Amino acid sequence: MTLLWESDALLAATAGRPVGAMPEGITGISIDTRTLKPGEAFFAIKGDRVDGHDYVTAAMKAGAGLAVVAEEKLVALGGISIPLVVVRDVLEAMRQLAAAARARTKARIIAVTGSVGKTTTKEMMRTVLAASGAVHASAASFNNHWGVPLTLARMPADTRFGVFEIGMNHPDEIRPLVKLVRPHVAVITNVAAAHLGAFDSVDAIAHAKAEIFEGVVPGGYGLINHDDKRFKLLKELAGEAGIEHLLTFGRKRGSDYRLKSVSIEGDASHFEIAMGGKVHKGVLNVPGEHLLSNLLAVLGVAHLAGADMEKSLEACASIRTGKGRGERHKLKYGKAGFTLIDESYNANPASMRAAIEMLGEAEPAGRGRRIAVLGDMLELGKASEKLHRELSRLLEENNVQITITAGNVIAPLAEALGKKKSSGHFADWKQARAKLLEVLRSGDVVMVKASNGLRFGELVTSLKNEFSGEAQESGKTGKES
Repeated sequence: MTLLWESDALLAATAGRPVGAMPEGITGISIDTRTLKPGEAFFAIKGDRVDGHDYVTAAMKAGAGLAVVAEEKLVALGGISIPLVVVRDVLEAMRQLAAAARARTKARIIAVTGSVGKTTTKEMMRTVLAASGAVHASAASFNNHWGVPLTLARMPADTRFGVFEIGMNHPDEIRPLVKLVRPHVAVITNVAAAHLGAFDSVDAIAHAKAEIFEGVVPGGYGLINHDDKRFKLLKELAGEAGIEHLLTFGRKRGSDYRLKSVSIEGDASHFEIAMGGKVHKGVLNVPGEHLLSNLLAVLGVAHLAGADMEKSLEACASIRTGKGRGERHKLKYGKAGFTLIDESYNANPASMRAAIEMLGEAEPAGRGRRIAVLGDMLELGKASEKLHRELSRLLEENNVQITITAGNVIAPLAEALGKKKSSGHFADWKQARAKLLEVLRSGDVVMVKASNGLRFGELVTSLKNEFSGEAQESGKTGKES
């Protein structure tokens, strides 16, 4: 049995008071009894809606090795028989354990943020870096005030590469998290209009993203997108933050990690990347040329983190993306075979653009058409109507013949498209689904995308469950917000 933390080290890091006979150590850390494994420590975090202390009994039944609980809740836990670590504040104790994990590791640490592509880029890094050594990276999108410390506290001592996604929807959110992570390399994938409701402008978003530079260790690296509209601003902010080594990735000449050429063959992108005075070749076996920007950042990180570049380039061929980020499914509706592109994981203007462009790259079969089923892009503030209307031009440029919209704030897009291009606007995904089935014909390519609040993932699940015909395509791609 491999221990993640010995109990003595856990107690020392959290300044916890032991109650009961402590085990030798713990095998992992959990904050959710539904996924807790025997031998793990359960941290009873109090959230906005749920208090983990209400689930300590469930953790005990699931086989938790111990539970970390708040002093003020101890009296109410009288019937608990597993060992307890009593602390003043459970979330703060987890942060302290995270700091101890960072202090003990010899791993090269990478932090990544951006308006679009954080999770996809992190998962690509996981695959590419694993070719050179043990990788520890956050599960799902654990990129907030509890997800980052949880991921860090879970990092095994023998990790070679640690990859941490850091998100934000307001200023001063990245700063404390990156100072906990203390990366050797900090990456900003891009800056775009996301969470505009909390910011005055996209420049303000750039300032918030640039907080990631403030935690970089002395002598560490910043890595930014040379093709981004806010490149000059990010460069200035990196300098103000004291970044000693700022490098760039992109298509523009002068990029340190430059996409020299690319050729698309089916769902595969054959690319050449120039770096360090040499040209390297590789293959990305997922559709969507826009994904190559993320890959440039990934290969830049691999180089800066000391990974084996030959192995890293070979590993690019095995990259896949996650659920709701461009998965393609071959489905059958009656006699009509159609392709479903699942882009249901969240949406902002930049990720919506990427998804629509990917639909434009897709080739319908026979008399098939390109169909977009789109829902609200949320949290865009006063710019919402304008940004939704602007999607009409994108849809036209990418030869999308049919658009179906659903939600409260995307109605202006349906108006902008007019009756010839819009097949209707609906209240929710269920009504949009009914319309889709009315217009669907053999050979169509259907792409669905919306902010998570529209629950378009349920639309995808319903279509897959009811119309699964042929096997899923292996090619997957996508961008998330």
